Amino acid sequence: MYEFDRERYDRRMAWWLHDRFGMFIHWGLYAIPARGEWVRSTEEMDDASYRPYFDEFDPRELDARAWARAAREAGMRYVVMTAKHHDGFCLFDTAQTDYSSVHAPLGRDVVAEFVEAVRAEGLRVGLYFSLIDWHHPDFPQYGDRQAPLRNHPECGNEGRDWGRYLRFMHAQVRELCSNYGRLDLLWFDFSYDDMRGERWGATELMRMVRELQPDVIVNNRLEVSGEGMGSLAECAPTPYHGDFVTPERIIPPWRLTDAEGRPLAWESCLTMNDSWGYTARDDNWKSPRTLVRSLVECVSKGGNLILNVGPDARGRIPRASMERLRELGRWMGENGASVYGCGSAEGGGVDLARFDQGRVTRRGNHYYLHLHEPHVGPVPLLGVPKASIRSVRILADGSEVPLSSSWTHSDYADVAFADLGAATELPDPLDTVLELVLDK
Repeated sequence: MYEFDRERYDRRMAWWLHDRFGMFIHWGLYAIPARGEWVRSTEEMDDASYRPYFDEFDPRELDARAWARAAREAGMRYVVMTAKHHDGFCLFDTAQTDYSSVHAPLGRDVVAEFVEAVRAEGLRVGLYFSLIDWHHPDFPQYGDRQAPLRNHPECGNEGRDWGRYLRFMHAQVRELCSNYGRLDLLWFDFSYDDMRGERWGATELMRMVRELQPDVIVNNRLEVSGEGMGSLAECAPTPYHGDFVTPERIIPPWRLTDAEGRPLAWESCLTMNDSWGYTARDDNWKSPRTLVRSLVECVSKGGNLILNVGPDARGRIPRASMERLRELGRWMGENGASVYGCGSAEGGGVDLARFDQGRVTRRGNHYYLHLHEPHVGPVPLLGVPKASIRSVRILADGSEVPLSSSWTHSDYADVAFADLGAATELPDPLDTVLELVLDK
């Protein structure tokens, strides 16, 4: 009988809940066709049609240190890269198959370079691993909802040995957990239909992972996909429960809690445009303002954000992504204190539910009011007792924001108002942060 150890879980999660912001990297053969990481599935390509991308995979401008540096300068604290995606192509040196970057023209172990680079930048290391493998001969094809040859009865599943596939898949996870030093995160992807839990040999798989990497944080996708919470959220954790929930392409509408009302660890995984893997003609880029506010929204609801980049066929992070990373880095450099170590303002003893100028994050008795729109007149600090206010500052430069004594709000004697002066625009149009320190 599995016994969940809450104390050990809390220790394991402490750094992740503090750091709040990470980078996702989706990269592989699919960067060459540049139509997304699901191109094999969406275009129903067989192995022979996909093989030319393996034969030319030689991105000589690949520089994992540049990726890691971009993450650090953007204010991200951890980085997760696709060691293997659904197409089965491995970016690591594996004894289980020759279908890897080591045997492609590149001839390099990308995971080894990535892990070294991320550690050198002082960041936490994570690896993504697909439970699905469309290249492996024992993985189901015909009739599977997503496999490339799902509509080809001649590619039936007779003779495919699921046990052999599981041995292969588990062996690859063992390699990742054994050959690259300490891992901070292991990001599995994903369960669907009847392909979930023990179908993956999940109890045995997680027993091995915990033996090899006792402190690694693992997501919930051995049980669910982008939808679904998992057994930890249900307060009935399985041996393969996820440590955090993984909403995809959405930020939950409210703070997530488990079935007994405890805060639930979660991380929204979002793209900068509409794609994970490099897609040459996807120009639907989110603005820096949207990205900053998405991060703040996640933290204000007690969650994390992992934001994706998809390097191109040459191994470079796209220019549009870099522009956004630099803007995020500028904002985080001035306002990171409102993200790191922060969470929801709920439960702090101050009712800021009526604060409607933006979002609120909190660390102890420090409340961070994220102003998203200019306010006519002084800003009302609804829910904050005036007598409890120790100081109000612009977080970016530390400058004092006095409490207003204007006659204009004399009808609201119980409300504290912050005086931002006569300017009609906020100091930072992305997100201006007021640091409100209250008496303990």
